[in-house]
Amino acid sequence: MSPLLLTAHQVRERYGIHRNTLYAWERQGILHPIRTPGGRRRYRREEIERLLSLGLEIPQEKPKPSTVLYARVSTRKQEGFLKNQIARLEAFAKERGWDYQVIAEIASGVNEERRGLSQILNRAKKGELERVVVAYEDRLARFGVGYIRRFLEAFGVEVVVLNGEEGGDVQEELAQDLVAIVSRFAARVYGKRGAASRARRRKDAQGQER
Repeated sequence: MSPLLLTAHQVRERYGIHRNTLYAWERQGILHPIRTPGGRRRYRREEIERLLSLGLEIPQEKPKPSTVLYARVSTRKQEGFLKNQIARLEAFAKERGWDYQVIAEIASGVNEERRGLSQILNRAKKGELERVVVAYEDRLARFGVGYIRRFLEAFGVEVVVLNGEEGGDVQEELAQDLVAIVSRFAARVYGKRGAASRARRRKDAQGQER
């Protein structure tokens, strides 16, 4: 890429200008990014430096809260339980005067692709978190919570668990997680069997051609 054209990330690293400020300048008609064939914005370095020379005020990005309140349920039928978790976590954080961010999601505890949990792990790696608060330990994961704890603690992040008796339909959630586990293993088994069957058919076909 030409050093004269910068991504929003590069602009932020070099000049400390957040992408929201770039978008605002674009809406005002004072910044004119170039679009790549894929539709991504690229900014002319000389144009950025010209705007800075005019003394435009650059809003300071508000730092993200260092405390994350994480709530999770497995199904949409448990949204009431999710709201109760959030309310309890917020009351706990407010009592301690913590500035916090709520991350809540509806996803199985055995789902390894949860966006909310991934966001927490990424922020931990960047050194942006001080603590993660959950109502119950298994909200982080149905299995392997110890690994998640050790990962977070390795980056100096405290995991706070409120404990108490778990609300909601726990039996239904466990059943949903069990179904997810069985479905995943079944997909792997049948996938391997299908691959082996296709390989045998190809081999037989090649033998017949000879």
